[in-house]
Amino acid sequence: MSFRFVTKSIHAYLIDYPVAVVLIAAPFVLGLGQSGPVAVELSVVAGVAALLLASLTDHPTGIVHIIPYWLHLWVDRAVGVVFVIAPFAFKFTGLDAWYYWVLAAAVLFTTSVLNAPEKPVAIRPELGRRAAG
Repeated sequence: MSFRFVTKSIHAYLIDYPVAVVLIAAPFVLGLGQSGPVAVELSVVAGVAALLLASLTDHPTGIVHIIPYWLHLWVDRAVGVVFVIAPFAFKFTGLDAWYYWVLAAAVLFTTSVLNAPEKPVAIRPELGRRAAG
């Protein structure tokens, strides 16, 4: 059994929009901000950006299919790295720091270890011959 089970559809339907909502709501529910307002603001901004990214991605729940899925995954990974660095850069402590480190671990693990590779797109042989001739 493969650990790589997070397909493009699973990512689209079960991860993108719910995670965006959590990023927007969780700082208020958890009472983040003890280290400063950036601990709240970063999560909310990331959540709004995640909604925008999901809506512009070429996957089943994208509204306008502009961003290829592979690029979406790299943006997710970059956000994971930002979440690792943020507690150090902004001097977050306690729950503020742990919130971002747990998010970083979840994002990086999901997009790198659990993510199923996309199936390659088959090229129809007759199209290749027409282009060559």
